Amino acid sequence: MSWDVLLLPLPADLTSIDDLPADHESPPVGTRSAVHRALRSAVGEVDLTDPTWGELLGPTWVIELGIGACDPVESVMLHVRGGADVRGTEDDVLPVIFRISRALGCRPFDCSSGELLTDTP
Repeated sequence: MSWDVLLLPLPADLTSIDDLPADHESPPVGTRSAVHRALRSAVGEVDLTDPTWGELLGPTWVIELGIGACDPVESVMLHVRGGADVRGTEDDVLPVIFRISRALGCRPFDCSSGELLTDTP
């Protein structure tokens, strides 16, 4: 199973990407060093040996973090691999995605469904 989640700094009250004005420009996530600090704070075991591409190993999954070469960082792409159903309630990857998102001040966008993910029922 493979799943891509884009992390973007979006308004907290936004319920759908479709509700963004056509001319909306999100602010940057932050400087590369600030993004690295936030990631290490949220998920200390993240491997940031390559400053543009991180990796986080979980018990049943791997998240590759596409941080990019731009500074400031505009967005972070999470490439989630593993788990029978990464969106299922039995998998432990969703809480990690939300922890990373909150640490970066971002909202997670599911690239497969085209929807913003929420951690509230």
